[in-house]
Amino acid sequence: MSLLRALVRTARMIRHTSRLGVVDGGLPADDTVLLDAPDELIGPALVAAAVGEYRPAASLLAATRSAAEWENRDRYVMRLATFASSRGDWLSAWLAAAPHDPDALVVKAELAVRRAWDSPARSERLREIGPLIAAAADRCAGDPVPWRIALDHARGTHVGHARFEALWEQAVRRSSHHYGCHVAALRYLSAQWYGSHRECFDFAEQAAADALPGSLVQALPVRAAFAWLESGDGSPLAQDRTDAAADLAIALSAGYPPGDPWPAEVRNLTAYVLVRRGRWQDALEQFRLIGPHATSFPWSRVSDDPLGQFLDTRDGVRIEVASMTPLRTCLGERTDH
Repeated sequence: MSLLRALVRTARMIRHTSRLGVVDGGLPADDTVLLDAPDELIGPALVAAAVGEYRPAASLLAATRSAAEWENRDRYVMRLATFASSRGDWLSAWLAAAPHDPDALVVKAELAVRRAWDSPARSERLREIGPLIAAAADRCAGDPVPWRIALDHARGTHVGHARFEALWEQAVRRSSHHYGCHVAALRYLSAQWYGSHRECFDFAEQAAADALPGSLVQALPVRAAFAWLESGDGSPLAQDRTDAAADLAIALSAGYPPGDPWPAEVRNLTAYVLVRRGRWQDALEQFRLIGPHATSFPWSRVSDDPLGQFLDTRDGVRIEVASMTPLRTCLGERTDH
């Protein structure tokens, strides 16, 4: 982490260095960058939930279920559960009005798992809520989202590999390329939990090779790289795999328009990994593509102020690129006469 800290310190010291303006690369101003900004569909549902109204959220999730838009559904379930963790009256009203609604149940299950993970009695609390996840899965047989929740739940309850593989089979049977389920499996396989860096990379690279064009599953190797970087392991093999993962993520990012909120988290993660690898020009391009869409992950893993960390790191990258750019290129004129 010393490199990242050094970048942040330097950025804070010379944030307004005059040379920075010529290497902005189209970066938006700091005050226009938002953390985890909702898209145009989930935004109105969150606004309604803020005043206790659940129907927009119910309509949104019902539409994702009807259209089998499982990736959107998973994202919206997570956003709604995050909101309900601090303001849950709208969810309580929804469950009271429709206790067997599959959309309400999946948000309830996600919220319960999150709260259990944050509890000092994590394992015990997680075991108690297994029936909630089963109920959500039973209400919509083709939905992979309850199975993604089940995979997160299984990691916290210390299930063995055989049981986890059985859950994984159920998940991919419903959606073979579901990004959230793949991320849950990658976490289980990480060295921090029940696998190793090699297993993590192997799984991620194979999944990315099998992924559909444009699928965010192609970003799994860069998530494996992030886990390796967090560990502090200096293996040369992992360094090579990390650079290859970053290259794959760069190619995936290039397939989406600049400022697109859909790949924003992948782009934020890719920028972080590129910074850790000292690939300044590539990192600056990812920050340009990110536009105003900063995401909590990965910055919250290294700071209690993820937006501030994003902005400081972005400035640090600009400084690094500026320092490598000849003055006559920067200023548009020769400096030796």
